[in-house]
Amino acid sequence: MKRISTLPFKGTPAQEKELQSWLKENRDMPGVVMTALQKAQEIYGYLPLEVQRMIATALDKPLAEVYGISTFYSQFSLSPKGEYKINVCLGTACYVKGSGPIFDALKQELNLEDGDVTPDGKFSLEAVRCIGACGLAPVMMINDDVYGRLTGNADELKEILGKY
Repeated sequence: MKRISTLPFKGTPAQEKELQSWLKENRDMPGVVMTALQKAQEIYGYLPLEVQRMIATALDKPLAEVYGISTFYSQFSLSPKGEYKINVCLGTACYVKGSGPIFDALKQELNLEDGDVTPDGKFSLEAVRCIGACGLAPVMMINDDVYGRLTGNADELKEILGKY
């Protein structure tokens, strides 16, 4: 089940203007709700309820339809991402080599659950199925930085997080 953010929505007037302009221009496109959600996520980085309401209103669609699509497809996020996006691989190679306890240690260190963001918006944490660096298992990424052959040692994780 997707987690819905409890952080306050911080959209800007410029973001809203960009989305409203796109919605007005494309409202008659077949399958517009899916494409509108993709555009909104591109603009805002995620799909808070406030943005879903904008889409539903502008397209004259029920909010339930917009919400249903945004929660069905894994490409959509209902929670904001942190300035530093931490992805921990829980794919087979990484999991067998100990990525599960690493993920658990990060959850504890940051006081987050999967898909959450810290209250200051600095870090978000997400389990992913494959990063594509199986030879370095277990692996995590922080934004575009790859950290492989992790031991899960608390000091190792604190040192990595300390860089950010």
